[in-house]
Amino acid sequence: MQHFGFPLEAIAIFFGVIALSVYLDLAAHRHAKEISLRDAMLWSGFWITLALGFYAYLWLRFDRHWADLYLTGYVLEKTLSVDNLMVFMAIFASFGIRGALQHRILYWGIIGALLFRAVFVLLGTSLFLASAWVGFLFAAVVAWSGWKMLTSGGEQELEDYSDHWSVKMGRRILPVFPRLHLDRFFITRALVEDLQRADPDVRVHGRSTAAYFATPAFLCLLAIETSDLMFAFDSVPAVIGVTQEPLLVYAAMIFAILGLRSLYFVLAALSRFLVHLDKAVIALLFFIAFKLGVESWNRAIGDTGLHIGANLSLLIVLGTLAVGVLASWLDKRGRA
Repeated sequence: MQHFGFPLEAIAIFFGVIALSVYLDLAAHRHAKEISLRDAMLWSGFWITLALGFYAYLWLRFDRHWADLYLTGYVLEKTLSVDNLMVFMAIFASFGIRGALQHRILYWGIIGALLFRAVFVLLGTSLFLASAWVGFLFAAVVAWSGWKMLTSGGEQELEDYSDHWSVKMGRRILPVFPRLHLDRFFITRALVEDLQRADPDVRVHGRSTAAYFATPAFLCLLAIETSDLMFAFDSVPAVIGVTQEPLLVYAAMIFAILGLRSLYFVLAALSRFLVHLDKAVIALLFFIAFKLGVESWNRAIGDTGLHIGANLSLLIVLGTLAVGVLASWLDKRGRA
């Protein structure tokens, strides 16, 4: 069976484009100001165009088959990320963080996402290729994710993330100043003393003699990173169900994650109108679980004669999403 592998040219272009684009985005938003909907939409369009540009590169430089596998994984990861968006909203609400600081925290979270997703993708694809039986385990994980969404009835549980286990751990390890200060993750002891003189009621958590103190912005970043890490347990097996090529899986996930940081501010406004999108996501998860199960059966037990190719997978993913969006538009709750 032919594999895409790790072409040096593709790797160089991918990481070069990612590094330059992240730098440009951080430079454009280096000043703390409220992120407008127009700005968020423009940057969302930029990231989507970038992802489609990589799709065109794969098609023209290599083959449409590899390009379609990448695009299917990208669309699937983008769709699954919408559910993670609700968790981000709850985390920011728990810490009382708004606007420009949200964008700053989300983008510094990219560094962790780049590293953790690389580890997950390499482990996941290696296990899948090493044994066909691992595919049944991945299929069960994806199906379980779909079942959890189905049985939840679309209800979003509101959790106080200011008391999340990662935040508690951060407080045990680091001295913490309990109030936000501009857009800083850490502040010096001298600044803490100045702020305490201005407000004697403010008390730090941990060692008061420390040189630096974490702020709630850094604790919020910890909660964002750990939630994204937990989300990877569901999304990585789902994308591997589309393609087992590590570079294509990683590229699809990273382009989707990078775009989500800007798309967050757009989706925050649109999510309440897409009332049936969650049903489309559930259907996609069960489809991916079925696809994983069939492919694993073909490899481990015997050829069933059923093979779901890259083109068909892409059509099913896009078609299911289109049905979910159309159903939301036709529903009076979505059109209100």
